[in-house]
Amino acid sequence: MIDTFILLDRLPTLAEHRRLAEAVGWTSAFDWDTMPASLAGSLAGVVALDGDHVVGMGRLVGDGVKYFYVQDLAVLPAYQGAGIGTALVRRLLDHVASTAPSTAFVGLFATDGAVPLYQRNGFTRGDMTGMFRLVQPAED
Repeated sequence: MIDTFILLDRLPTLAEHRRLAEAVGWTSAFDWDTMPASLAGSLAGVVALDGDHVVGMGRLVGDGVKYFYVQDLAVLPAYQGAGIGTALVRRLLDHVASTAPSTAFVGLFATDGAVPLYQRNGFTRGDMTGMFRLVQPAED
């Protein structure tokens, strides 16, 4: 575990994203061929560094005005429990607070293990149920 880490306001590189995603078990969660475009479409990102080694990441997607979604928040397993996840979430929320022109909705999908992290940072299920659907590309 580390005592200090540095946060940088930037997106992870494709290689950093893949390394972190695979380290937390998201090996097949992404289409790696389209991930560069997905990262480029992000509103903001933050990475956590231990020295010059990226140990955590998070990004925001959405319309940049009213709706923001925390996406791909991950911390290397060996660094979990050191406050890095909380720091990443707070940095992303600070970005929303400094850029949204009025009250913004910030949503996310969380694994069961990550729910306490988000609850500690003010997220709640409220009276909503998160849902999703996968849509295949249209055939020509």
